[in-house]
Amino acid sequence: MEQLNLLTADAWHVREEAHQQRVRRYADPYLARRSAGRKHPVEDFLFTYYTQKPGQLLRWHPGTGVVLAGDGAAARSGWKHYSTLDDGELAAVGLPSGTTAVTFDRRSFVADRQEAVAFAGIILRGTAARPAQFGCFGLHEWAMVYRQDKFDLRHEYLQLRLGSAGTDKVVEDNRIRCSHFDAFRFYTPDAIGLNELTPSRENQRQLEQPGCLHANMDLYKWAYKLLPALPSELVMDCFELSWRIRAMDMQASPYDLEEWGYPPIAIETPGGKAAYVEHQRAFAEEAAVLRGRLAEALAPLAEPAAP
Repeated sequence: MEQLNLLTADAWHVREEAHQQRVRRYADPYLARRSAGRKHPVEDFLFTYYTQKPGQLLRWHPGTGVVLAGDGAAARSGWKHYSTLDDGELAAVGLPSGTTAVTFDRRSFVADRQEAVAFAGIILRGTAARPAQFGCFGLHEWAMVYRQDKFDLRHEYLQLRLGSAGTDKVVEDNRIRCSHFDAFRFYTPDAIGLNELTPSRENQRQLEQPGCLHANMDLYKWAYKLLPALPSELVMDCFELSWRIRAMDMQASPYDLEEWGYPPIAIETPGGKAAYVEHQRAFAEEAAVLRGRLAEALAPLAEPAAP
C-alpha cells in the first residue's frame, strides 16, 4: 500500500484558497479581456498557446500521497485520477470507517498517462544533462516575421520597432541557431533555411537545452500535463517563471511594445545582446531548480504500481 498522509481540512482549504488567489491574479485579467474582445500580446500567451485553461488551473491538487477529508473532499471523488479511501486506508491515516476521504489515484493515472510520463521524463532529464547555450539572442521571434509584409494573425495589431526592412536586416546580419521546434515551426518560409539547426518533433529529445527560453517556459507545460500527480503549487511556480520569460522574450522581439508597458531589449545592439544573455542565464538557473523538482516528482510515477 502506498504511504498516505492526511492533510487536515483547515490546512488544505488554506492551500486551496491561496492557490486560487495566485491563479486569479493572472487569469481574471485575461478572462476580462477575452469577454471584451481585446488581446494582449504578452499576458494572454500562457492561456492561448498552452492547453491548460483558467478553470483547470484554478483547481487545486495536493499531489501524490496526500489524503483530503472534510468539506469539499466528497466532490473530488468524481474528479479524474482521484479515488475514495477504503476502510483499511482510512484506518491507516487515523480516520474512522465511513469517512469520505480522497487521494490521488496513482494506478489509474499511470495506466492512462504512461506515455506522457515517459516522454516528459526523457525531455526533462535530457535537457538538464546538456550544456546551456546562450547565443540565440531571441532571434526566433525575428525569424517569424522575416520578409513578411503582413504579420501572423496573432500579432497583426502590433508594429515592428525597426520596420520590415530593419527587421529583415537584423535577421540577415546575425547567426540564427534556434534549437526549439515549437519556436522554429513558426518561422516564415524564407527564414527556415537561415537556421543552423533543423529542429523537429522527432529530434526534440536530442536538441532541447537548458539555456533555451522556450524549453524553460515549457516546464509549465510538463507540469500541468502531470496533474493531479503534482502539487498545484509546483505547477504555479512553473507558470510564474514561464510568465516572466514570456515578458522578456517579447521585450527582445521585433515588436514595439512600449505602449503596453514592455520597454525593448534591443538585441540588434551589443548592449541589448548583453542584457538578453544576462536575463537568459538567470532564467536558466531558476529553471534548473524547477526542472529538478519536476524530475523528482516524476520518478515515482515511472515505477510500476504496487499490486
